[in-house]
Formats: sequence, C-alpha cells, structure tokens
Amino acid sequence: MTPVTCMKGRNIALFGLGGSGLVTAHALMAGGARVSAWDDGEAARVKAMAEGIAVVDLCQMDFAAFDYLVLSPGVPLTHPAPHWAAAKAQAAGVAIIGDIELFCLERNAIAPGTPFVAITGTNGKSTTTALLAHVLRTAGRDVAMGGNIGVAILALAPPSPSRIHVIECSSFQIDLAPSLNASIGILTNITPDHLDRHGSMSNYCAIKQRLVSKAAFAIAGIDDEPSRAIAAQADAAISAQAPVANGVYFENGSLRLAKPGIRATQIASLAHIGSLRGTHNGQNAAAAVAAALQLGVPLPDIAAALQTFPGLPHRMEEVARLGKTLFINDSKATNADSAEKALLAFDDIFWILGGKAKDGGIASLRPLFPKLRRAYLIGAASAEFARQLGTVAHEFCGTLEAATQSAARDAAASACATPVVLLSPACASYDQFANFEARGDRFRDLVRAMIQP
Repeated sequence: MTPVTCMKGRNIALFGLGGSGLVTAHALMAGGARVSAWDDGEAARVKAMAEGIAVVDLCQMDFAAFDYLVLSPGVPLTHPAPHWAAAKAQAAGVAIIGDIELFCLERNAIAPGTPFVAITGTNGKSTTTALLAHVLRTAGRDVAMGGNIGVAILALAPPSPSRIHVIECSSFQIDLAPSLNASIGILTNITPDHLDRHGSMSNYCAIKQRLVSKAAFAIAGIDDEPSRAIAAQADAAISAQAPVANGVYFENGSLRLAKPGIRATQIASLAHIGSLRGTHNGQNAAAAVAAALQLGVPLPDIAAALQTFPGLPHRMEEVARLGKTLFINDSKATNADSAEKALLAFDDIFWILGGKAKDGGIASLRPLFPKLRRAYLIGAASAEFARQLGTVAHEFCGTLEAATQSAARDAAASACATPVVLLSPACASYDQFANFEARGDRFRDLVRAMIQP
C-alpha cells in the first residue's frame, strides 16, 4: 500500500466504495487523513464499515467541512450530469480528485521525479501496460503495475527511486488527476468512446492529451488523426501503419527503431509471438519498447522479453487447439473497433458474436466478412446483427454454450486447414454476463471441457 501521508490531518469526503474506493480509504487513513465515506449501495457501505471505515451520509453533510472529495472514476463528474456528490462539492468550492491524483500528490511530496509511466488510449492500453511491465521485470527491474488494469494504484508499494510504477489510466481517472505528471506518458490511440461521459469528442481528446502533455517524456501514436495531432508535440512517435522519424514502428511483422539521421534498425520480429498477433499489437509493442528504451533497457533484453510475453486474458487469448481448430477468446472486444483487430488477425473464422449492442453494431466490419465461414449469434443483438451480416451464413444460437458447440462442430467438419473459433462479440456482455471477464471465462471453460470431457 501507498499511505497518503500528504493528506495527514485533512478532512476527506470519499464517494464510491468499490474495490479501488476501499483501497483509497485505507491508504488515506494510513496516511493520517480523516475520511468520511459513502456509497449509494447498501452492500458497499456495510462492507466498508466492517473494514473499519467511517461511513457517513454525505448527502446530509456540509461539504464546506471537507478539504477534498475523492470520487470513484465510475461516478459521473460532468456528463450527462454531475453526480449529486460532485455537485455538492462543486457548489462548496471543494476540489474533486481521484486515486491517481492522490498517488501523484504523494509522489511529488515524498519521492519527486521517481520512475512513473502512465499509459492511456482508447484501445491497447492494457496490453501496452502489461507488456512494458513484463519487459522491465524480465530485465530485473522492480516494477509496480496497476491502475485501470486491475490493481488499484494505492494498493501498490510507494514510489521510490528504485521502483518503476507502470500505470494504466482511463479517461475517467485522468479527468480526476490534475497533477498527473508522469516521467513517461504514453498515448496509444484515440477513437470515439465514452462520449456520454465526456460530452464531446473534443473533450475526450483533451483529457487524453493531458496525460502526455504534462509528462517529462511523451510517446504518442500517429495512426489516427486525433493522436497524430498530439504526437506532433511528443518526444517519440509510435506506429503500426507507417515509418516514423523518431520512435518505434511496426512494419512487415517486425519492430524497428528510428532516430533522426540514422537508418532504422530492426528490434525484433513479432511473427511467431501468439500473444502479440495483429497489427494493433504491433502498435502496442512499439509503445512498450519505446518506453523500455527510455528507461534504459538494452535492445537485446527487450527482444528476448517480447518472446516470453504471456499476453492478457480475454484479448485474442489462445485458449486451446482441438485437432486442427484454434480457439480464441477475445471477449474484451466489446465494440466493433475492437473486434476488427481479431478479424484482421485470422482467416477461416467461425465467429461467435453478440450481446448488448453498441451504436453502429457491426456494419463497419462488412469489408472483413469474406474472412468468415459462419457466424453464431448470441444475446440481445442477434436479430440486429443478423440483418447486418446479410448473406454471411449465420445461426441463431442464443447462448454462448450453444454457439461454442455449434462453432466447434462446424470448424472440425470444415475443409479449412486451420479453422478458428473466435469469440469476439463486438458487444457489451451485460445482457447475459456480469462483465466481459465472466463471458470469456465461460468460453474458456466450455472449450477446455471439450478437450478433457
């Protein structure tokens, strides 16, 4: 844990008692702050009280008594309307911050300038974060990895000169972190997302830009127009679509290092690394490599570490092979843009898709439909997706269980040399599963049951 000693003696209102909220409350208390916490859910309040956290109905409190409101990133700050706790703090002139901001304030107080890599982007930030941490650990560095990737930042060990914090940051977290000043800031890409929470694309881009513009060393992608504009002011560029003048890019299956006035050199081939399939992972790897180089990891060590990267669950995860059939769990693909990456990476696809549809559905994926051998529809989006599939052979399966069985049967019976049963739903999971992790876990269990009945 990182005790937030810079808040010692302060009165802190804390709203949101999920996993990161509980960690934040304990870190504040360990640092000597006086915490008054609340959550709209009774179960969360009961759990917090059982852990010794002071639970106070903030709706009844005068916010002028507080120095800060620490807000969970999942709670609306501005759009579609401020949550009541945020509105009360704003009316009282109380600063609203999050756990990333508390870490930054503590770092600035006890260990300013210590290694801190902050990573954001609409897509790819989790893989980039995990890959960079893997490269650094393989090179013998002390690494603390967390943030939006799963471990709350304040649950990690405190900043120190010998420890590198590698932190994934969502736009919600950045919005609550005005002091965010990483030693290395990475922006992978920007595509429209969370506009209901940020109000407009321009607001969303400005929040992402803040992370890299305030970093001591900025790395940004150039493969989309919003990021390209930000990368013009960055220290190094990354790309999976074109060479860069200064940075790391992915070309013909390999990563290359470019420096001004020097011919680009090959770093490593990704051609046979299953955990880094696809052009999009070329961009993710380029970002991780650029940061590792800035942190002083030698090129040979980086190249070796790439070969052993295990990948992340639910992101084009190779679950198993059954006969000639490859089973891929890409449950994290909750929109068409994410599903596109998997469709680009494979051929002869038996595609399991559906769930709670997002705007636009799968219409943008039509150019990739020739890669499909058959589609298997599940969940609430089935009828809509069937219309968008048009003449592509498809089957209404309803459930993931039925879809997996049908896809495995058809793949095994096909004439394809290496058929791929691909769960890449292009949908949220909430109609049938608690989250994409539960969906992916169920798919993995179903596949493994086929192999070991």
